[in-house]
Amino acid sequence: MRQFVEIDASPLAYLDEGRGPAILFGHGYLMDAEVWRPQLEALKGRYRCIVPELWGHGQSGPLPAANGNLTDLAGQMLALMDRLGIEEFVLVGQGLGGCWGVELAKLAPARLRGLVLLNCFVGWEPQVSGTRYQGWFDEMEAARRVPSVIAAEWTGRYLAHQPAPLLQQAMMTRLDQWPPERIDSLVRLGRHWVGREDRIEWLQYLSQPSLIIMGCEDGMHPVLEGYLMAEELGCPLREIPGAGHLASLERPEAVTTALEAFLAVL
Repeated sequence: MRQFVEIDASPLAYLDEGRGPAILFGHGYLMDAEVWRPQLEALKGRYRCIVPELWGHGQSGPLPAANGNLTDLAGQMLALMDRLGIEEFVLVGQGLGGCWGVELAKLAPARLRGLVLLNCFVGWEPQVSGTRYQGWFDEMEAARRVPSVIAAEWTGRYLAHQPAPLLQQAMMTRLDQWPPERIDSLVRLGRHWVGREDRIEWLQYLSQPSLIIMGCEDGMHPVLEGYLMAEELGCPLREIPGAGHLASLERPEAVTTALEAFLAVL
């Protein structure tokens, strides 16, 4: 069941499941907290799992007017942990969740016991893909919805080369039914993500135990980008065969196994 807290005058929805050492999960763009459901079911018997939903996603409210970049977003997620009285936690971020996760690690490094980045890249968005995504945002904003052609493009980039039909249909339906009143927040947040600052150099200064996990068929971020981050962090990288950008749903057992092994040695 979602719980809610008001941050910067907007309601933030989140899951708070389980007991034990805390894990803060960050989901990716266009997703919601349920993208982590297989991992929550496996981990909540031993860990307290906190999963906020991005502004304009899931059941959260609109992106606050004061939010101008991913640093602001990280500060808002840190405020959630403050409200919950959680001082230390492991951060597990997928896609955009990993990008704001690195911002949070810079803001409050002493509070992170560990950092896991799944299918994300914290460097500059390449010009070709960045220009394409900004064009999609323009079309979404003008149409007040996610046009079907763009929904198909997002879905193709998010899922493996031979996607599970049910997962493919679920994502297409999610995008087709995106509420018009949430499009402004969706577009603004997307622009924050695609226009992010290059944080690769930050990684070498993060001292907490870290892990990179990459789906081998990710159409958003190739495995090579993961190896670049792993080199800067000085940490291992786990490749997930047969998984795209949504590895937590496409190959849930492999992602869960990697997380459990990482958490066990903290």
